[in-house]
Amino acid sequence: MMSGFLAYGFVQRGLLAGSLVAAACALIGVFLVLKRLSLIGDGMSHVCLTGVAVALLTSSNPVYMSVPVVVLSSLGIMKITQKFKIYGDAAIGIVSAAGLSVGLLITAFAGGFNTDLLGYLFGSILTVSWDEVLLCGILLAAVLGGLRFFYRDLTSACFDEPFARTRGVPVLLINTVLVIITSVAVVLAFKVVGIFLISAMLIIPPVSALLVSHTFKQVLVCAACFGVASVWLGVYLSFLFNIPSGATIILVNLLVLAGCYIYAKVGESDAR
Repeated sequence: MMSGFLAYGFVQRGLLAGSLVAAACALIGVFLVLKRLSLIGDGMSHVCLTGVAVALLTSSNPVYMSVPVVVLSSLGIMKITQKFKIYGDAAIGIVSAAGLSVGLLITAFAGGFNTDLLGYLFGSILTVSWDEVLLCGILLAAVLGGLRFFYRDLTSACFDEPFARTRGVPVLLINTVLVIITSVAVVLAFKVVGIFLISAMLIIPPVSALLVSHTFKQVLVCAACFGVASVWLGVYLSFLFNIPSGATIILVNLLVLAGCYIYAKVGESDAR
């Protein structure tokens, strides 16, 4: 059954793109969760609707149209937080509401929801192209490169920003790059699980990994493994039972989270 499942070219592209973007989202999500910015994925996913709506209205590529829209919105969140001295979650809420409202208005002017837009809202992993697979690969390479060369600065800025500043760590630059990479990951992930479920790929694997890991490097490895495994199992189950792939991937992630929670609780009981 598995060999027959993997024989289809569109399945191979979907699994490859899903694995690449899931690993990237999980690694990025570890830092977002620890910095208490995990909701930025949810906010940026709403902004994605504006990019997708404009792309469908102008008959352009939704991925290429959404990247600048989402990146500028994420930088807007940082600017609002700094300039008006409000909390990050409030800034995320403001930009999220603006992006969703504008997207819905453009959708209405374009004639309402259609099949293409619904695919972006709820995921359509099996329609991924080789160009999008390449973009997912570039994203993961950028994330891994950043971890390889800036690991100490990233962890320092993640756990203790004031101390990192005193050590000369460019915290503002690191935060800016982090939100930009998160924006790109959000855009590439909407084909995998859909606009409404993107934030789950950024949040659930890291939280699962934090429950069962003992070192920070273990958290990163486990988060990436959980994300990739959920994509493979989720796509296989959706193919097997003819159910939506995006929702299935997220449900598998939730099952992994439940299993990690039970494992952590059992470990606490044994330790006592």
